[in-house]
Amino acid sequence: MEKVKPKKQLGQHFLRDENIAAKIVQSLIDELKANTIIEVGPGMGVLTKYLLKEHAEKLFVAEIDTESVEYLSREFEQLNGRILNEDFLQLDFSRFDAPVAVIGNFPYNISSQIVFKVIENRAVCPLMVGMFQKEVAQRLAAAPRTKAYGILSVITQAYFDVEYLFTVSEGVFNPPPKVKSAVVRLKRKTEGFLNCDESLFLRVVKAAFNQRRKTLRNALSMYNPDKNEALLASGFMKCRAEELTYMDFAALTHMLT
Repeated sequence: MEKVKPKKQLGQHFLRDENIAAKIVQSLIDELKANTIIEVGPGMGVLTKYLLKEHAEKLFVAEIDTESVEYLSREFEQLNGRILNEDFLQLDFSRFDAPVAVIGNFPYNISSQIVFKVIENRAVCPLMVGMFQKEVAQRLAAAPRTKAYGILSVITQAYFDVEYLFTVSEGVFNPPPKVKSAVVRLKRKTEGFLNCDESLFLRVVKAAFNQRRKTLRNALSMYNPDKNEALLASGFMKCRAEELTYMDFAALTHMLT
């Protein structure tokens, strides 16, 4: 059967290692409490075939590459009607039987956007397992006071528990990427909700890290912190963004309202 040619403009790096593919799928199945699974960018179906063994009836695949869609249609007849030639970032999750789990060997150029799409749909999406560029995986899982800790870390950890599962070498892909990869699992938090204005929370986090070398007193000057007694008493204004946990940012946001 003619194979699909990886396309650079789509960020395609097809996984060739069957053991790693099975391990990725098992990482989802171990925590699966979902009615629907959506695989993002299945390519030639290296994950798909293992997913079909575990969850065949309500597995959907979202693939923007028409050549891959044609290949998948030939190779996986049991997916008839559930191969979506659509951009995952534009999918309406209300189409699916919730709860929904997301999995994929994600294109590096949109991997952060995929995470934000899952966060946006967290009410119906409690679980995600994905392959990321190692640097992005490290940012997702990063702890405060580390170089990798930033906007992606705080916003993701506010809603999901992040597990860095394992690192993957360059040589198991076609074509090999120039960097290492890593598999991460996100599990929606069941407690510890933010209890603040969440849209303001997002703006505060972004503003704080956009000037991460400055203290929050300066980085958040647009909120007039010197006129806010609660903020001044909290001690947060003397810190830099990288020193605060997501709960600290939630508390700070609450003081601004």
